[in-house]
Amino acid sequence: MGGIAALAREAGHKVTGCDAGVYPPMSDQLRALDIDLIEGFGADQLALKPDVFVIGNVVSRAHHADGTPKFPLMEAILDAGLPYISGPQWLAENVLQGRHVLAVAGTHGKTTTTSMLTWILECAGLKPGFLVGGVPLNFGVSARLGGKNERSAEPPQASSAPSGGSAAHEVASVGDSYFVIEADEYDTAFFDKRSKFVHYRPRTAVLNNLEFDHADIFDNLAAIERQFHHLVRTVPASGRVVYNGAEASLQRVLDMGCWSERVIFGENAASTANWRAEGSPDDFKVLLNQELLGQVIWRLQGVHNQNNALAAIAAAQHVGVSPQVAAQALASFENVKRRMEVRGTVAGVTVYDDFAHHPSAIATTLDGLKQQLAKLGSKSRILAVVEPRSNTMKLGTMKAQLADSLKDADLVFCHSGGLGWEPREPLAVMGKRAQVADSIDELLSQIMQAVQAGDTIVCMSNGGFGGIHGRLLAALQSKVG
Repeated sequence: MGGIAALAREAGHKVTGCDAGVYPPMSDQLRALDIDLIEGFGADQLALKPDVFVIGNVVSRAHHADGTPKFPLMEAILDAGLPYISGPQWLAENVLQGRHVLAVAGTHGKTTTTSMLTWILECAGLKPGFLVGGVPLNFGVSARLGGKNERSAEPPQASSAPSGGSAAHEVASVGDSYFVIEADEYDTAFFDKRSKFVHYRPRTAVLNNLEFDHADIFDNLAAIERQFHHLVRTVPASGRVVYNGAEASLQRVLDMGCWSERVIFGENAASTANWRAEGSPDDFKVLLNQELLGQVIWRLQGVHNQNNALAAIAAAQHVGVSPQVAAQALASFENVKRRMEVRGTVAGVTVYDDFAHHPSAIATTLDGLKQQLAKLGSKSRILAVVEPRSNTMKLGTMKAQLADSLKDADLVFCHSGGLGWEPREPLAVMGKRAQVADSIDELLSQIMQAVQAGDTIVCMSNGGFGGIHGRLLAALQSKVG
């Protein structure tokens, strides 16, 4: 919603907004754009008399125990019969209409892959608009409208191979305006329970991976697969679906029906259109059907980022960007805020901030870091500091997977605040390697008692985590001083 606000502001609208407990980097971005942010959802905001209220999916018709509404502003909007619209629908009608939309979906890696794809198109002179669920460091903002590109794309060509086998130089484009968007499967609004990405109608769709998540709104994996198929249904015949061939869940989605060109990335020997990587995650060759098309040498780590890169390269090719140009662009890709972002180093202790909040994402983050340290010959211990804050984690749906996801950490510190379950139980198998704290102060104390010079600390949460990153650095500095 902050990104949509930024797009509306860039388009010339006067924008104000409200939320509860907004934290960086979005709060900083909104202030920089001169967008007034009101704390809370008071009905008195009707006095602003906007032309339209754009509603995010945090808003509901829920009530407190005493019967008062949690979102009195929404109740006032409904009572007064004032115009309102969901964020994704506003975006579709006011920004995406008539543009070539490239959408990146998946349980994990959406933000990073969207940012990679946007940077590739930027380096190719396409001047894409974009909306990312984070702040790409190459751009410094999470959204922009974009403009006409600096080169004319070739006209669309008919695909002769739905499998993608002969589409190496094919371009399928509409007009000369591109928009790259992170396509989230979470629901749109309290009055529209479809996934947000159904509104985006992409011509190029990336399906990174798919596993169970969002237990607060989905009953099972099959329910999410159905939503992903709704997305696939919106891709035109001249469009392209780029998907991870190693994911059985995505294959089930496409088996429901696919009317567009399919392009597969990852290891899948049965594929006739297989984008693969050969080499280490930070230095690898890009191959299509065994043909060498480029080489990526960059600062990112982990097989997950290697796959993200393949997906971005395959999607960019659909709008005429060669794999060689894409690989060169990725060499200068600077990742995204809160994706293994170094917040500081004090006395040889490096503190990272990472958005990982699902067991699979936690495991992937720690595995990538462990490989990176091993390659450098470092004996640094990994201290994982975790806040299970997502709605799925709060429900305890994934608690049985928590300990295994943290196996690559030398020490684990878990914040139990706000949980409806006791994390000490699933973490008990880790013995003395794991500690649990009920408050941020207690958590900070535990970490400071255990930390040693040369350690690497990774703080993982999809929220502000009580500003623990800065507090850790300050405590380390005080300890040294």
